[in-house]
Amino acid sequence: MLTVAFVMLAEVLIFVPSIARFREDYLLLRLEKAQIASLALLTTDEMMTPELEEELLANAQVFNVVLRRDEVRQLVLSSPIPAPIHATYDLRLVGPFGLIRDALLGLADPQNRVIRVIGDPVQQGGSLIEVTMESGPLRKAMLEYGLRVLVLSALISIVTAGMLFLAVRRLLVLPIRRVVRHMTAYAEAPEDARRVIAPTASVRELREAEEALQMMQTQLTTALKQKERLAQLGGAVAKISHDLRNILTVAQLFADRIGDSVDPVVARAAPKLVGSIRRAVSLCESTLTFGRAEEPPPQITRFPLRRLVEEIAEGEQLGEGDISCLIDVAPGMVIRADAEQFHRVLANLIRNARQAIDATGQPGTIEISAGEGEAEWWVRVGDTGPGLPPKAREHLFTAFQGGARKGGSGLGLAISAELIRGHGGRLDLLKSDGEGTEFMIRLPKSAGLAEEA
Repeated sequence: MLTVAFVMLAEVLIFVPSIARFREDYLLLRLEKAQIASLALLTTDEMMTPELEEELLANAQVFNVVLRRDEVRQLVLSSPIPAPIHATYDLRLVGPFGLIRDALLGLADPQNRVIRVIGDPVQQGGSLIEVTMESGPLRKAMLEYGLRVLVLSALISIVTAGMLFLAVRRLLVLPIRRVVRHMTAYAEAPEDARRVIAPTASVRELREAEEALQMMQTQLTTALKQKERLAQLGGAVAKISHDLRNILTVAQLFADRIGDSVDPVVARAAPKLVGSIRRAVSLCESTLTFGRAEEPPPQITRFPLRRLVEEIAEGEQLGEGDISCLIDVAPGMVIRADAEQFHRVLANLIRNARQAIDATGQPGTIEISAGEGEAEWWVRVGDTGPGLPPKAREHLFTAFQGGARKGGSGLGLAISAELIRGHGGRLDLLKSDGEGTEFMIRLPKSAGLAEEA
C-alpha cells in the first residue's frame, strides 16, 4: 500500500507537466488543421461554397481562422461564434509554468467557453495564425488523457508494489521468520549447542543481527554449562565442607586438651593450633553459607590491627624463606570490624601474594600498611610478584572466574570483596603490572543504621 501511494504521488508529479504538454499539443494540432484548411481555400481561385467552408471548419474544430501573411491579416475562414470570447492564449509567449497554470485552470472550469488561440504557422506558412474554438472538447480530451494516465499509473504501481512485496518477503520477511524460529527453538533447549543459529542472510543488517544472536547464544550456552558444572561443584563442596567441619570439630576438642600440656613448646603452640582449627571450622561454615547465597552479618568489635596482621604473617610463614614481610601498621591502631571476617580477607590477600611470588621462584617482598583518615580506615597489601594476567583482572571479584593461578577457583577474592561490602567498605585493585600487585581495603568509620539503633 505504501508503494502504491508513493508511485501514485510520483505519477501526480509527472501528470501535471504531462497534462500541460497534452493541452499544448492539442491546441497546436487545432492550429495545424486550421492552417491546412485555410491553405486549401487560398490555393483555389474559385469561390468556396458555404457548405465546404463549414466542413473545413468542422474538420479543424474551430469557428474561424485568421492568417497573417506578408504583414496582411486576413480572415480566411469564418462562421458564427456562439458566445463572446472568454480568454486568449498566445502559445508563442507562454512558458512551462504558464502552460501548467492554463491546463489546471482549464480542468477546473466545467463550462464550455469560446477561447482564442494564437500561434506560429507550420512550414513558414505565415507570420501568425489565430483561431477561435470551444474549450469543452479540449477539457474532455484532457480528462480522457488524465484517466488513461491514472489507470496506467495504477497498473504500474500495483505491479511495482507486487514486485517489491515479493522482494521484501524474500530478502527480509523470510530471514526474520527464520531468526524467530531459531530463537524459539533455542529457548526450548538453550543447553543444546546444535540449536545455535548459523548466519546465512544475504542482507548486511540481517547478517549482523544473526551473527550477534549467534554470539549471544554461544555465550549463553557456555555459561549455562558452566553454571551447571558449578552447581554440581557447589553441591560437592558443600558435602565436603559439612564432613570436614565435623572432622575439624573433633580435632578442636583434642587441641583444647593439648593446651593443658606441661611442655612449654606445646603449651605455646596450642593456642595457635586451636585458633587455626577454629578458623578452618568457620571457613567450612562460611563455605556452606556461601553455597546458600547467604553470609552472616558482621559482628562489629574493636581490635588492634597490627596483632592480627602479625598473626596472619606468622601463620603464612612469611620472613622464614625467600619471601620477606614488611608490616607498616602502628602498634596502637584499632579498627572497628568483624575480627574473624577481616582475618579471612587479609589472609586471602596475603596468601595470594605469597603464592604469586612462589610461582616466580625468585625472592620477593610482601608489604602490609595501614592508616586512617577522618572518614575511613585503609589497609594496603602489596607484593613484588609478576602481576595478575589480563583475564584474571577482567573477572577479579567474580567467583570461579577470577582465579589468577592454574587450578585456582577465584573464590577467595569474591568472598573477600563480599565481606568488605558487608562492612560498608570496598576492596579495590590499585595496580597490577610487572612490578607487582597492590590491593586496598577501605572501611568507613561511620556506624551503620542497625548498629546506631
